[in-house]
Amino acid sequence: MSKAVSIIYQPVEKLETIGPRRAAALNKIGIYKIIDLFYYFPRRYLDRSDIGKIATLKTGQVTTVIGRVVNYEFKRGKRNRFQLYVTDGTSYLTCIWFSKFTYWQRIFKPGEWLALNGKISRYNGFQMVHPEFDRLGDNAEGELVHTGKIIPLYPSSEALTNAGFDSRGFRRIFVKILKIYKDKVEETIPQDIINRQKLIPLSSALENIHFPASVEMLEKAKQRLKFDELFFMELLIALRKNNVTNSSGGIRFKKVGDRVRSLIEKLPFELTDAQKKVIHEIHDDMKSSKPMNRLLQGDVGSGKTIVALITMLIAVENGYQAALMAPTEILAEQHYLTLYETLHHIGVKIILLVGAQNKTERQKVLDDIANQNADIIVGTHALIQENVDFHNLGLVVIDEQHRFGVMQRAKLREKSLNPDVLVMTATPIPRTLSMTVYGDLDVSILNEMPTGRKPIITQWRPNQSRAKIYRFVRDHVAKGAQTYIVFPLVEETEKSDLKAASDSYEKMKGGYFSQFKLGLLHGRMKSEEKESVMATFKAGDIQILISTTVIEVGVDVPNATIMVVEHAERFGITQLHQLRGRVGRGDLQSYCILIGYGRLSAEARKRLDTMASTNDGFKLAEIDLELRGPGEFFGTKQHGLPDLKIANVVKDIQLLRQARKEAFTLVEHDPQLSHEEMLGTRHYFLRNYRDKYDLAWVG
Repeated sequence: MSKAVSIIYQPVEKLETIGPRRAAALNKIGIYKIIDLFYYFPRRYLDRSDIGKIATLKTGQVTTVIGRVVNYEFKRGKRNRFQLYVTDGTSYLTCIWFSKFTYWQRIFKPGEWLALNGKISRYNGFQMVHPEFDRLGDNAEGELVHTGKIIPLYPSSEALTNAGFDSRGFRRIFVKILKIYKDKVEETIPQDIINRQKLIPLSSALENIHFPASVEMLEKAKQRLKFDELFFMELLIALRKNNVTNSSGGIRFKKVGDRVRSLIEKLPFELTDAQKKVIHEIHDDMKSSKPMNRLLQGDVGSGKTIVALITMLIAVENGYQAALMAPTEILAEQHYLTLYETLHHIGVKIILLVGAQNKTERQKVLDDIANQNADIIVGTHALIQENVDFHNLGLVVIDEQHRFGVMQRAKLREKSLNPDVLVMTATPIPRTLSMTVYGDLDVSILNEMPTGRKPIITQWRPNQSRAKIYRFVRDHVAKGAQTYIVFPLVEETEKSDLKAASDSYEKMKGGYFSQFKLGLLHGRMKSEEKESVMATFKAGDIQILISTTVIEVGVDVPNATIMVVEHAERFGITQLHQLRGRVGRGDLQSYCILIGYGRLSAEARKRLDTMASTNDGFKLAEIDLELRGPGEFFGTKQHGLPDLKIANVVKDIQLLRQARKEAFTLVEHDPQLSHEEMLGTRHYFLRNYRDKYDLAWVG
């Protein structure tokens, strides 16, 4: 980096008008260096570029006028006011302020020129009340900052305003730093990419994002800065992927043993074509000397668990341990029971590691892991703690990947030397997000449901229909069906969530469903209590399970055919689809009934209508993404991705595709970013993304 360029990486305190107090206010919003100011983008713009003549003004018009100060006076009345008289040679304009009289009297001078912007009213001539203005000096050609052009409005707060950083304050700062430092901005993207994508230079983009020369230049500035954000995000992903793909010393799982073949032959169902295809893709990865880094996504009930089970058994048959990490204890316990029931009789040793285990039990589990008295270790976050030492970890399987971050994935991977990694999610991922959040993974998709599964009938009803709905439940339970009734987080605490489910459980036990066996399940129960409730429900000794959203993922009871969700309007589409996926696990007809309370917002009604219209999780995911936006759908921070200030992966999907193609091509040809034309790209990447580059490194 040249000395000239390095000037803009000095602390903001180096700017003439920014002392320690103002610098502290900027530091709080992430602005530490002068260059950071360039990337503090306006939230919106006002077009004040239309400059009118006073004689042709119209009442109600918002416009900009350039005129010379003729005189001013302080007028007393019901409301004291300061009046400034301006002319442009065609007529006169009166500007009025109802406060700060001595201030206005001090700053305005007869004979000086002003640019004024505001709404025109008429009372004894044309008026503007509290107009925005620029002082132009002794002639009408002075510099316009707050009027007469497209004007930026900046995000602010009380603390920023108190430090002089309202929109006017920011505009004053940007006028100065653009003059002094604009030419010191280093180009961040190779020139051939800039030419190919028809982008304007970065310095021009930064100038026009703050003070657009025209609407057209503002759009070009946005296009360039959006491309930059998306390009560097995809560059980060491409480097991670390249690092894993080209790692040496990966494990080659050479054989598929008799136990794997025997397991597949003895399954009580036929694997779907999609499952066979995915198993083939995974096995190809496992045979390679390069570490597997694969995402398995499939709709709820599509059979991901059996694919993971076969994958883990391949690792075990090749002499390695496999670890399966789940986001909740209840899901970890369910996985443990499934694996144990399926594999223990063929000599596979399976153990469970969760936080709720007592010290003695936990130590026994840790010893078994370290001494290879365990082939498959199922657990929660407890698996990535420092005191967990695997003897020979060869495969890592992470379930419900969207609940974990990239750092957690990395920590489990670090438990061994280049183990294969399979991450699974039952939350279908829209294509736009699979290019970002999971862009460093190879993707396999289970898009086929097991034979015999019937589509779940879904309806939503207002709470006035609650009695009718519960009669429907009662009739079906009397015929042998089992039911979930789920309650949401009513307040912002788990305690109130528990109270809602608990209170309803007591009322239903003595009311609507007094003739049936009811169970209660919630997140504050101890591990063994939850396990006991689920085992009892699975055995059919609980007919109706009252629950919080702890049953959202992984719970598999084929005889449960009815899901009732209370206050369904409080849930997002993805969560509702996950809850619905707890029924329809067998060949019986299943139902999902969503109960909405009160007057629903248009968005809540659309969510419920959408749920009733389709069972396709991928279609639902796309609609959910449109409704909630990418920021809420998947938080980028937990996945080690940068926040996007100006780009939007949904609205800017075409730009994202272009940026991804350029980033991946660049890494393919120069993974170290070492060529001379890459130096600006390398400098920017290391300066802004170094802390997020946790799975790889640029040498």
